[in-house]
Amino acid sequence: MKIFITGISTDVGKTITSSIVVEALEADYWKPVQAGDLENSDSHKIKTRISNSKTKIFENSYKLNTPASPHLAAEIDGITIDLKEIKEPKTENHLVIEGAGGIFVPLNEKDTIADLIQSDYKIIIVSRHYLGSINHTLLTIEAIQNRGFRVSGIIFSGSENKSTESLILNKTGIKCIGRIEEEPYFDQNVIKEYADLFRENLLGL
Repeated sequence: MKIFITGISTDVGKTITSSIVVEALEADYWKPVQAGDLENSDSHKIKTRISNSKTKIFENSYKLNTPASPHLAAEIDGITIDLKEIKEPKTENHLVIEGAGGIFVPLNEKDTIADLIQSDYKIIIVSRHYLGSINHTLLTIEAIQNRGFRVSGIIFSGSENKSTESLILNKTGIKCIGRIEEEPYFDQNVIKEYADLFRENLLGL
């Protein structure tokens, strides 16, 4: 499987989710565009949180110095992100692909994160509860579907909100893979516990 993980906004838990999915499937990992935090990038975080020995972490296509929208970070670095230079790594293993921010985060003047999604990707949306998150979740789902793709599952991040979760699931009919609680920390043991919880649902995508 090729699993594309996106979120309804920034800082909603995509990298934690990616860690869990990678560990559950012993999948490879690739983040096409990393903007900022290059010394402690999302790829570094994945490496420290997983415990299986099978996962390969592929290099980013673009490493940008500024923690900002990729189009701006690239401009500050004096480059332009070119979709043709973002080449999916070849692997015989499952591959988890992590986006940056939400699906309409711009890569350049024309392209957004949504333009990285391919027809054979299974898309997982990470939704975190905050005022406005229902709207952001439904907008993200509709935007993906309007591009001809299917959302394979939702993972909720943070403290439970039964009303919000049931409304989103009932309105969209999308499968809930699980919820990541508001944990005090995420280390290899916590990631492995979630991986064990989510594995069956992930294998059924």
